Amino acid sequence: MKIFVSILLVMASLFASDATIDVVKKADSLPTIAVEDSSVSYDQTFKSKFFKSVIADLNVLSIFNVDRNHRNVNFDATSVLVENKNMNYVLRYKLFEGDGRSLNVELKLISNNGVVYNKNYKVNNTNTYMFVSHTIAYDINKFMGEPPVEWMKRKVIFARMVSPQKSELVISDYTLTYQHIVVKGGFNVFPKWANKEQSAFYYSSLDENKPTLKHVDIKTGKSKVIKSSDGMMICSDVNNDGSKLLLTMAPKGQPDIYLYDVNTKATKALTNYGGIDVSGQFLESDKVVFVSDRLGYPNIFSLNMNTGAVEQVVYYGKSNAACSVFGKYIVYKARESSDAFGSNTFNLHLVSTETDFIRRLTAVGVNEFPRFSVDGDAIIFIKNYEGQSSIGVIRLNHNKNYLFPLQYGKVQSMDW
Repeated sequence: MKIFVSILLVMASLFASDATIDVVKKADSLPTIAVEDSSVSYDQTFKSKFFKSVIADLNVLSIFNVDRNHRNVNFDATSVLVENKNMNYVLRYKLFEGDGRSLNVELKLISNNGVVYNKNYKVNNTNTYMFVSHTIAYDINKFMGEPPVEWMKRKVIFARMVSPQKSELVISDYTLTYQHIVVKGGFNVFPKWANKEQSAFYYSSLDENKPTLKHVDIKTGKSKVIKSSDGMMICSDVNNDGSKLLLTMAPKGQPDIYLYDVNTKATKALTNYGGIDVSGQFLESDKVVFVSDRLGYPNIFSLNMNTGAVEQVVYYGKSNAACSVFGKYIVYKARESSDAFGSNTFNLHLVSTETDFIRRLTAVGVNEFPRFSVDGDAIIFIKNYEGQSSIGVIRLNHNKNYLFPLQYGKVQSMDW
């Protein structure tokens, strides 16, 4: 029974009552920007997809009021279109096909009828056009002197449930526009990037005699078994240099947190509690945060790996079953309603280990499985509504949320 409850705590429910984007009013003080298309290659369908991707990325940057009109102009025109003459900035780009059918993008940013920034981009496959769009937004953000948004260029890996006990592991961009299935044909869940370079990942295979943790090298496609355990086997976190893993295992019938050394393959039990300890996250070099039912309900605790001392971290919420850590900040999921006959509300909250400040990040529905970006600038999370899953992005410093729907299946878990 403990194992069953533990799996429920880690996987979290996949039901929600709302899948609309949390609407935040645009600030009138933000500079305006329009996009002009000067493409000379590709059909209208592809040009429209690229334009929409650029608009979406500029919008997610949250530093502009973005005009969404698709307008065409000659790339070498000496002035912007008359419709854009009052814009603070105009982003003009030209798509053209190069040698080997490569996708080439020539770009310039115009302000006061003068070019203030320009750059060229090239990728070998048009199927990865969205990563060009993300990189353009990243570069514009950098030019504007804003804090880095490295996460825009990173990949998301997630497990998609396609039928009972059948799943796919998918690598995508943060908007879910690009999707590449890397593992299919079984029941495989809880993918986790193995390093910052995102060149490999771990996942839990539930098709073996025992739950098994596997490692996949993306470049070679080679897969290897890391460790197996009765009851549970989940990699919940990887440290900064990829040398240590936090595992949730239940070899004695109760789930506990374990530290695994990638180089020596040694495993050390960090908790030994008669209840449920799951979902460990590295907090500092000597501390981890995890979910436990030590209070009679799921809540967030910290553990000093040197002394074994355990402390309660979160004091708000009665069912806190998922968390992610960046520096001194912890984001967690809390149940805020208890309706036995209807949908319940689960919201994400942000807390600091140094203050009592609590910030609610979502408002309605079931919002779960939060993950900080590598720079702490954003949080990605899962939201489901009427059989459809979506990935949400929260821009913490801009107080804005964005939602990107999955076309089929349900997101079970993910990493960024």
